[in-house]
Amino acid sequence: MKKSIDGKALVYCDGAFNTPNGKTAHGLVRFTERYDIVGVLDANYASRDAGEVLDGKANGIPIFATIDDAIETLGASGNTPGSLVIGLAPDGGRLPQEAKATISKALEMGWNVDSGLHDFLTNDTALMAIAAKHNCRVRDVRKTPDRDKLHFFTGEIEKVDCLKLAILGTDSALGKRTTAWLLVHGLRDAGQKAEMIGTGQTAWMQGAKYSMVMDSCINDFVSGEIEHAVVSAYKNEDPDVIVIEGQGSLMNPAYPGGFEILAAGRPDYVILQHAPKRLEYDGFPGYKMHSLTEQINAIEVISGKKVIAITVNHEEMEEEEILEACKQITLETKLPAFDVLKYGTKELVALVKERMI
Repeated sequence: MKKSIDGKALVYCDGAFNTPNGKTAHGLVRFTERYDIVGVLDANYASRDAGEVLDGKANGIPIFATIDDAIETLGASGNTPGSLVIGLAPDGGRLPQEAKATISKALEMGWNVDSGLHDFLTNDTALMAIAAKHNCRVRDVRKTPDRDKLHFFTGEIEKVDCLKLAILGTDSALGKRTTAWLLVHGLRDAGQKAEMIGTGQTAWMQGAKYSMVMDSCINDFVSGEIEHAVVSAYKNEDPDVIVIEGQGSLMNPAYPGGFEILAAGRPDYVILQHAPKRLEYDGFPGYKMHSLTEQINAIEVISGKKVIAITVNHEEMEEEEILEACKQITLETKLPAFDVLKYGTKELVALVKERMI
């Protein structure tokens, strides 16, 4: 049995799996140390394998149309979960009204519920009454911690004496977190001590030991929380490499992210995630994406640090297009380009190791 922090979990992603609004579910299906994922809820892909739908590689995680179907099938196989995890990540972080029936059923079953949305379940008196009756734990991962638990920037990050990398992106919902995890695992497989710094709710749900949730943090403390996570990882783990997950993009109109990571995380280098087929910012028709060269220039001007590689998101691409896209990016930017989700991290890890010398 897989060892996990919080045991078996069913992921709610109805109507959103295999879309940008299901990216939390995607992360959990691909990798998590917090849960043992035993199923996904999405009627659009019922009876399919989640890994096969997402990446074309079966991973044994079934998709169910309803929670009742999941309870029956998982119960028969001895895989009844102890948690329901909300795997939705829609614009604005809002919980669909229809999801509450499934959440209520899970609580009635005595399951714990974790959510990373901005609609806090712990503010819903009806749901919390059911949770109390059945002794269930409900966690809102995006709920801002009390101010006395937050950290202000101190400058202590200047004492962090290991390679620091930031995985930034040219847009939101682009795969920055997935690339960060893949790189961390690739480095570990290559004999390096690597630590992941999570900056969103999904990374926490995947078990990132050192993390903060940037888009729910009070602005005064964002830099301090990033610094605290990096410094804590350095002090406690003595890593060779620290990889910081990016959020949004510098120029995304709704999710302008990355500046805080550059300013407070103070990475030595940046790896930039990019989807060649995207022409407009995710979810905002009419907002044309800035060119790859413009975005690289913005990062380097703001931080004074170099972008050393481009990692490619192959959405909307046929397999035979991917390597040619990487080649064209290299011709345009003079930087190596890799699709680590499709082809692995070996070349990117080799590049990173060169920077450690």
